[in-house]
Amino acid sequence: HIKIGQHMKLWSRLKKNKIRSSIAYTIKPRKVKFEWQDSPIDWIPNQPFASYFINEINMILPAGEFWFCRLYNKVLPQISDEKLKQDVQAFIRQEAMHAQAHNSANKEYLSQRKIDVSRNLALMDFLFGKLLADKPLDLTVPKALEHQWDLFRLGIIATVEHMTCVLGKYALDNTEWEKMGADPAMLDLIKWHGAEEIEHRTVAFDLYRHLGGGYIARYYLSLVVIAAVLGLWVDGAAHIMKQDDRFKSIQPSLFKPWIWREWLSISKRNHQVLPSPLWLISQQFGYLVPWYDPVHEAKTEDAIAYLDQSPAAKRAMLKVA
Repeated sequence: HIKIGQHMKLWSRLKKNKIRSSIAYTIKPRKVKFEWQDSPIDWIPNQPFASYFINEINMILPAGEFWFCRLYNKVLPQISDEKLKQDVQAFIRQEAMHAQAHNSANKEYLSQRKIDVSRNLALMDFLFGKLLADKPLDLTVPKALEHQWDLFRLGIIATVEHMTCVLGKYALDNTEWEKMGADPAMLDLIKWHGAEEIEHRTVAFDLYRHLGGGYIARYYLSLVVIAAVLGLWVDGAAHIMKQDDRFKSIQPSLFKPWIWREWLSISKRNHQVLPSPLWLISQQFGYLVPWYDPVHEAKTEDAIAYLDQSPAAKRAMLKVA
């Protein structure tokens, strides 16, 4: 009886010490809208490769971000910390807005300029709508394994959110695109999205640990995520690139060395035009240390400073007012 009592006290203490929200500030969703009528395909002048490469992000993100929202809504009742629950709800609203903004770029920008995005979007829909769904490939997950399946997927989101925070900081710190005369709408989309990724950078990691996510899993999840992100990014960019007459003779492909060499070459000449794939991989190392804390990955003040002067965010504020 004494041992049982001790175990119960220990369990009670562990429950009290459960991971909570690690931020004091309130995350603020913003309902933005971008205008694409004046945006050229080469939104970075004289940089068709980099323009297409970054444009592929518009196709990668929406299905994944809507998937984030569905999964987070599913686990919302399991969150016992009220502040973390508020963080997650704000995260859901921000991610839904991100997905809508990138969808608008696909429909009103790329498709209007005769770029066929349907194949790339279908691939992402399969990945997030079928393979990583509550019922993967329409198979019912046994009740005993349901929490582990949720936790595995929450771990993927936490890993991806580390990457988006890194890329968000890269975008906010980037001064080269503007100097080169980059399209204002695309520049604002990328920086606005990057700033909000920094603003909510703690949420996915806090939620993952709050619901039982462990340290060891971060290793294999990092390997899975970095390989998947790089593969999907290069494959999708190659597909839209070869629709352009300038690249038709090359026929870019995920499995041809040319696209990888070109990516490395451009990033080596100027890291602010495109981030290097090797740099992206190296940024995962920080996520693997036991003392990793997303709070230290970027500065919220930098994100808010941009969001306060983002043209799209300012338009959204005027509509609210």
